[in-house]
Amino acid sequence: MTDLATAQQALVAALVAGGELPEGFDPAAVLATKTALRRKRAGEVAARWPFLAASYGNDWPRLFAAWAESRPPQGSLRDGWDFARSMGTALPPLAREELDAREREYTYDGTAPPTPRPRSLWSRLRRR
Repeated sequence: MTDLATAQQALVAALVAGGELPEGFDPAAVLATKTALRRKRAGEVAARWPFLAASYGNDWPRLFAAWAESRPPQGSLRDGWDFARSMGTALPPLAREELDAREREYTYDGTAPPTPRPRSLWSRLRRR
C-alpha cells in the first residue's frame, strides 16, 4: 500500500471509526467533519428507525453520535438495530416496540446483514 493510501485509510478510520488522527491533518477540520458525518449518520438512522429516534427526542443526535464514535458505519438499518440492542432495558417502550417488530420481520445476528424471515404458510395463503 502506498503512503497516500495508508494516510487515506487512517483518515477514514479517524473520521468514522474512532481511529487516531494521522499526521499532517488539521485536527479542528477533522473534528468538524467527524461531527458532521455523525450527525448525518444519526439522521439516516432516524429515517430508518423513526420511533427509536423520536423516543430520545432532541437528545437523539447526541446519544447516537456518542454511541457511534468508535463504531464504523454498517448502514442505517444495522446501525439502528445495534444501537437499540445496546440500550438493553433502558430502551424506551416505543423504541422497544419498533425493535421487536424488526426482529419479527428479520433475522439479524449482529454481524451479517439482516435477512427477511420466511413467512409462514398461513401468512402466504392469507395474502392471496
